[in-house]
Amino acid sequence: MPRLGEKYDIEFETMSRPREEYNTDAYFELDLPVAPAVMVGEEILVEGSDVSEEELETAICKHLGLPPPEMQKKGILGRIIGR
Repeated sequence: MPRLGEKYDIEFETMSRPREEYNTDAYFELDLPVAPAVMVGEEILVEGSDVSEEELETAICKHLGLPPPEMQKKGILGRIIGR
C-alpha cells in the first residue's frame, strides 16, 4: 500500500486490533466491515479476505476519478514478452 500511496498521493489508514475486539458490540456499532477488510472511501472492497494489488489499484483509480491502470503481465513469460 505505501507504493500506491506515493503513486496516487493518497492517505492510507490501517486499523489493527486484537482479534477478540472485532467481535464486540462496540466494534459492530462502528459499522465497519468484518476484518480483514479493505475499504476505499466508503466502499467496502473486500471483507473477510485478501485483495490483489490490481483490484486495489483499480478501486483507488475509480475513487479518484482516474482511468483504470494498465495491468502488468505476470509470470516469467510476461516478463520476457514485456521487454
